[in-house]
This record gives sequence, C-alpha cells and structure tokens, in this order.
Amino acid sequence: MKSIEKAYLFAGLSVFFWSTVATSFKLALRGYDFIQLVFYISAVSVLFLFVFIVVQGKLNLIFKQSRKKWLTSMGMGALNPLIYYLVLFKAYSLLPAQIAQPINMVWPIVLALLSVPFLKQKIGWVSFAALFISFTGVVFISSQGGIEGFKQVNVTGVILALITSVLWAIYWILNVRDKRDEVVKLFLNYFFGLLYLTVAVVLFSDFEMELNPSFWAAVYSGIFEVGITYVLWLKAMNLTTSNAKIGNLVFLAPFISLIFIHFILKEIIYITTFIGLVFIVAGIFVQQLDKTNQKFS
Repeated sequence: MKSIEKAYLFAGLSVFFWSTVATSFKLALRGYDFIQLVFYISAVSVLFLFVFIVVQGKLNLIFKQSRKKWLTSMGMGALNPLIYYLVLFKAYSLLPAQIAQPINMVWPIVLALLSVPFLKQKIGWVSFAALFISFTGVVFISSQGGIEGFKQVNVTGVILALITSVLWAIYWILNVRDKRDEVVKLFLNYFFGLLYLTVAVVLFSDFEMELNPSFWAAVYSGIFEVGITYVLWLKAMNLTTSNAKIGNLVFLAPFISLIFIHFILKEIIYITTFIGLVFIVAGIFVQQLDKTNQKFS
C-alpha cells in the first residue's frame, strides 16, 4: 500500500471514530455526571498514551523535560482536559447530541479571530463573512426544527458549546507553538489534567465504577476521542503530502455522527440540524479563503 493510501486509510479511521464519540458521550452521561465523565475519559486516555509511549520507546522523553516544559504541561492540562471537557460535557448534559456536537465545530473560525491578539496576524473581511455564515448555522441548529424549537432550546447549553470553541482554539494556538513530541506532550498535559480532575471529583462529585453501559461508553470515549484516534490522525498527517486534503476529511465526521445519533440515541434529526451543519462547514471553508490570514507555525 502506498503512503498516500495509508494516509487516507488512517485519516478515514480517525474520522469514523470521531464521528462516534458524540453518541458515546451521551450514553456515558446517562450514568455519570459531567465531572465523573471527564475524569474517567482522561484516566483511560492517560493509560493508553502511556502504553503507546512505552511501546514506541519514548519513555525517556518524559523525564527529559525542562522545568519550563513541566510548567507548560501543568498549565495546558488545566485548559485541556480540565476546563475544556468540563464545559463541553456540561453542554452535552444540557443539549441533544445533534445540537452540542455541531456547535462545537465552529472553533476554526474562532481560531482565525483569536490569531489577531495571540499571534499578531491580520484577518480580512472574508473571515468575518465566514463567522457570520457559521453562526447562521448555529441559529438553524438551535431552532430544533423550526421557530417553536427556540422555546425549548437550553440557552445555557448553547452558550457553553460556543465557549468550548473558544477554549479549543486557545488550546490549539498554545499547543502548536509547543514543539515537543506530539504524543509525549499530550500525555503530560492529560496527566496533569487528571490530577486536577481527581481533586474536582473529590470536592464536587464522587467515584462511581460499575461495569454498566455508561462505564463502557466512558472507556470507549477515552480510547477513541483522544487515544488511538489521535495517534491514527498523526500517522495520517505524517504520511500525506497534502495536509489540507487529509485535514478536510475531518468535516465529514459531524455528518456521519448524525447517523449514530439517530440510530443509537434515537434522536429525531431535524432538517434544520443538517442545514445548520452545512452552514457551519461552509463558513469554515470560506474562512480558509482568507488570504490575509497567515499560516500558523
């Protein structure tokens, strides 16, 4: 198999797995509160990443971190998984999966806007047009099938889902400037995040572990939201000669996700959800046309 074929295979598997996690989040939330869920997903992710690092023979890299890098991981772990996933899963606990998952997708637009204060980059009117297009999609999704749907939507949940796009954009900017080995720094970020989450569970929740469907959904989420899927995606990026073509495949995930949401969670998928998702993805593609926005490095 050629490298480009392997790249598409690994990317395709990543997109498939990512398209299932919105469903697994909701299944897990049937048995756990949002704090417990972040804790268990992070614990599984840390365990998987540690095993992967050992298998790769990179264990020594963990202990070769400078004091500055240890402090960086401590700060990044507070942002993700601690704050980001707590906000995300609270949004999922308040909203149907078909609303929470697509709204979280607007982060590339937010990333472009945040590049101005964080990276001193310039953006043009195209990015603002893209923002308007994507937020039109958010309005469609929030309508839950029509004007009457606005009366039923949980506004707090929508706001939290939008906040996650800001948090993820900030994390992405900080992460891309950190030139350490990708898997090692992700492991260290999640390791410190897990320490913070342990304290959060002690203070605001409790440790529950029954081998029920919610537990296995949490384990699945930990493996396929961060663990193996992240590794597969990195592998695809390393094998391809066109990151843009491979990267665009990720926008298939929210559409495929609707299939799992409908058949497993039994949610009725509104036509406005599909229309809104098209607007959000269209806005992201339009934003990529903004020639004044420099590439991140």
